[in-house]
Amino acid sequence: MNGSTVGDRLIEGVVAFTGTGRVAEWNSGKRAMDRATGDAAWTNAVDGAEAGLTAAEKMSLTYLPPAADLQPFVTTYFLFRCDEHVIRDVQPAAVGQLQVYLRGHGRMLYPHGRTDRSFPETLQGPTTVAAPFDVEGPFHTFGAALSALGWAALTGLAADKAADRLHDANAVLGPGAGELGAAVRAAYERDPTTDGSALAEMADEFVRARLRPLPKAHMEVVGQVTAWLGSSLHPPVQALYDSSSYSPRQVQRIVARYFGSSPTHLVRAYRATRVVALLSEPGVSDARVAALTDEFYDQSHMIREIREFTGRTPSRLLADDDSIVRTLLDVRNFREIEPNVAPLPRLESDDDDA
Repeated sequence: MNGSTVGDRLIEGVVAFTGTGRVAEWNSGKRAMDRATGDAAWTNAVDGAEAGLTAAEKMSLTYLPPAADLQPFVTTYFLFRCDEHVIRDVQPAAVGQLQVYLRGHGRMLYPHGRTDRSFPETLQGPTTVAAPFDVEGPFHTFGAALSALGWAALTGLAADKAADRLHDANAVLGPGAGELGAAVRAAYERDPTTDGSALAEMADEFVRARLRPLPKAHMEVVGQVTAWLGSSLHPPVQALYDSSSYSPRQVQRIVARYFGSSPTHLVRAYRATRVVALLSEPGVSDARVAALTDEFYDQSHMIREIREFTGRTPSRLLADDDSIVRTLLDVRNFREIEPNVAPLPRLESDDDDA
């Protein structure tokens, strides 16, 4: 791999929010915020993808930081390259992305068996569960991983309504998206070996010019969610409600709008991804393993949760040192990336290891 590790600054994308088919009740009706994963097509696709993933060494990912003023909105720019004729992998549950396809085109299978095909300029809505994808290569793409604030400010779309879909960026952002795509592709064709910095500068200008102002009170709630998630591997939802001046139902609506899921499912998603990161650390102690596995009801519960969020079983993730997803879940990302990602909470086993 080139540049930073795959997870550098992109873990905000992985720390997104999966669901299990539970329905959040608001007002007089019910709203299916979190998609079920019992669909046979989705299950078979995840199983098939895990069995035939494209080798990580055939992929190259370079990460580039956004301008300082955009860091609350863009966690990273990325340049992905793979010259295989067919690329198969699984996208972990993730926040939204803006993607410019440089070469290749693909499709993604979402819950309920729906398949969306890519656009030359694609807005990938937040994914609530791991989503298998395949691409007719060679596959080269440049994009931006958007924070919760970034998705709202750039697109104006509610994350829960845009989730689990690939959108035509031109339809959402206007013809400027196509102009950006044409400029990025032209620059890439002139220099296919680029490190991506010139592409990042183009994207900076595009994003900066289109950010909408967000309600200050909403931004405060997003900050409270980040702090709450960082307080524990399994923080009580009531603690989030207590930290806000809004009612619980109002907090639920704001969290859904910006993160694409309910507070309860945010906890599940963040717990699963952080547990994988911590279990993957070299020399992890028995005390740490015990503390982490105790965060789940039992071993089968842990396996189901991790598989649903990452598209991999724990044994596959921990055995495959070069896994793209495992690199995404590198523990260093949780410790180094601020302010967009909630920090790792301190565990009792940390004191035992000291």
